[in-house]
Amino acid sequence: MSASGGTKAIVAALAANLAIAVAKFVAFLFSGSSSMLAESVHSLADSGNQGLLLLGGKKAKREATPQHPFGYGRERYIYAFLVSIVLFSVGGMFAIYEGYEKIKEPHPIEAWYWPVGVLVFAIIAESFSFRTAIKESNEVRGGLSWTEFVRRAKAPELPVVLLEDLGALVGLVLALAGVGLALGTGNGVWDGIGTLCIGVLLIVIAIVLAAETKSLLLGESAGIDDVRKIEAAVVDGDTVTRLIHMRTLHLGPEELLVAAKIAVRHDDTATDVAHAINNAEDRIRAAVPIARVIYLEPDVYSESAASAGENPAKSPGGPTH
Repeated sequence: MSASGGTKAIVAALAANLAIAVAKFVAFLFSGSSSMLAESVHSLADSGNQGLLLLGGKKAKREATPQHPFGYGRERYIYAFLVSIVLFSVGGMFAIYEGYEKIKEPHPIEAWYWPVGVLVFAIIAESFSFRTAIKESNEVRGGLSWTEFVRRAKAPELPVVLLEDLGALVGLVLALAGVGLALGTGNGVWDGIGTLCIGVLLIVIAIVLAAETKSLLLGESAGIDDVRKIEAAVVDGDTVTRLIHMRTLHLGPEELLVAAKIAVRHDDTATDVAHAINNAEDRIRAAVPIARVIYLEPDVYSESAASAGENPAKSPGGPTH
């Protein structure tokens, strides 16, 4: 997995979640708090999710085969999608069920210092994990806002870890509020309400992750900056006179397919055209190194044919001007 895959952030989140999951479960055993049980399952699910991200990164490194000629780069998208499913089912639905049961049959929290102490510890640990994810994300997100980064990132790991850590921190605050209100009022229903809120939060995050990862699985075009770099690189004004239309597709976070029809001079020989295509491919790879699979089709540009045909600006990865 490349640096942009956020390996450091994943490992930090995995270590934090494993330690927190054990601490939360011990606190649940001593206190009987449903919020603590929901949070322990949440942390355990998060730990499994980080394991899935690491496994996806490893499987994505496999070499291409005749059966999968474009490689296995999309394994990272598949495992990120599995994360959203685990977060929804194991984390969110379990928390809602546990919260409903606690509201239906409330009971007071025992040994209050266990859940309170563990929640404070968990907030501190998750904050360090969240800080690592933010730091790694800042190295690759450029001038994008956080919302744009989550929506546009082609490597799924950092957005997944960011949303998981954010959800974990908010969930911990909700759990602490539920436990605090249950202790302050002597009514265990508040603990159940806090658990329900945690479940709703996890389901919302899972839906966001699923939607964004589904888009990657369907196949997204190159980012706007990369499209413009390719457009500028493909035309040299001599052997390649125009980019007629182009399609781009991410085969994985760090592998891009480029397919384009380019205009060459009508009197060029076959050798001239072959050289033009090879040189254009070299320029594209120099401008956008992740453009590893390139197919260029030569043609003679016709104004009338272009005006009668489709508008490439409306197609994914097409020219933007």
